Parts: sequence; structure tokens; C-alpha cells
Amino acid sequence: MTTLLTLQNETLGWGETPVLTGVSLSVQQGERIALLGPSGVGKSTLLHTMFSRLADQRVALAPQEAGLVVQLSVFHNVWMGCLDDFSAPRNLRTLLWPSATERAKVEEVLSQTGLGGLGRRKVSALSGGQKQRVALSRALLRRGAVVIADEPVSSVDPAQARDLLRTVTQTFQTSVLALHDVALAQGYATRIIGLRAGKVAIDCAADALSQADIMSLYS
Repeated sequence: MTTLLTLQNETLGWGETPVLTGVSLSVQQGERIALLGPSGVGKSTLLHTMFSRLADQRVALAPQEAGLVVQLSVFHNVWMGCLDDFSAPRNLRTLLWPSATERAKVEEVLSQTGLGGLGRRKVSALSGGQKQRVALSRALLRRGAVVIADEPVSSVDPAQARDLLRTVTQTFQTSVLALHDVALAQGYATRIIGLRAGKVAIDCAADALSQADIMSLYS
């Protein structure tokens, strides 16, 4: 397999504040990685680092806070996923007068995330779960070699979460997702990375994760 990213005994954090220490891991093409661990343990920090180190790849991103412009429509927020594919004049035209073809491209991914028909609605009028799915739709429209997502399905019901992760698998060859639901992570991922007390505590195949491993992360 092709190695996309390698971290070797690194300290990761924000500014001068370390969050994770001694991080050594690699990401291989084709892996589906789930990050597990309690809130505040450093999952977002690790995702941010991975995103910044994959600058030579086309990466789709779905951050935890969604990163949406709530004053704009669902269509415009999803279309932001491919802004860097076009010139500034073209993007300005799309902002003011989206074409039927552009709307159809966005509608296709909205239908995959259960938001079909909501392209013209303002994001400010959506629920938390819908906003989360707009961010995921933006990543799906962008496509690319890798998707990095921070709790992308935490505000939807379990059945819908499984459907959305299945769509992610079908769209992206490689993915790194922070997830809060252990069972969901095991059903989706090929590999589990567990964080605890500022360290990578677990790095194993998803089917090798034991109940004792899980308890060690959250106890």
C-alpha cells in the first residue's frame, strides 16, 4: 500500500500548548481509520495535523463545527467544497446566478445525505443534524483522495449514521474520522486509533479491538 502520511514521535498541539505527545503513526492509502477517545483528548488536534500534512493530496474536510456560512443557502455552502476548482469570476457568478447544472450537481450529493430539495434553504433555518449533513455534503461534492471528518454523524440517528458512513466509504478510498460511537466505528473502520491522556493508547485493526481496550479509553 502507498503511505500517504507519517508522523514519528511528534508533539502536536495549538501554538505553544502541547495536546498529544510521542505520536507515531502512518496512514496508508485505502484505510478507513476511526479515532476514538473521550472529549478533549486531542482527536481534533490529530485530525488538524493530518489535514495540514496532506497538502499534496486533494482532501475533503468536514470539521466538527461544520464551518458553514449560516446566512447563505445550503446550495452555496455545499458548493464551497469545489471553489478552488474555479476562477474568482466564475465563483462570483455562481454566488449570484447558479446554473441549473451546478444546482443539479449539489442536489445529487444532497440526496445522498437525506437533504434532497433543501438546496435553496438558508443554513440558519436548519437543525443541528441537518447542518452536520450539509458539511458532509460539501465534502462529498469536493471528493478527493482522502476525507477527514470530525464527528460527522454525531447529531443523526444510528441508522442514518450508518447510511452516511456507507456513502463516505463509497466516495473516498481513504478516510480518517473521529467518531463518538464505538460500535459505529467498529462497523465502519478497518483500523482504530484510540487516544487517552495525551497519547496514542491503541492502534489496531477494528476487528481486534476488545472490550478491555474500549474500557481503557473511557475509564
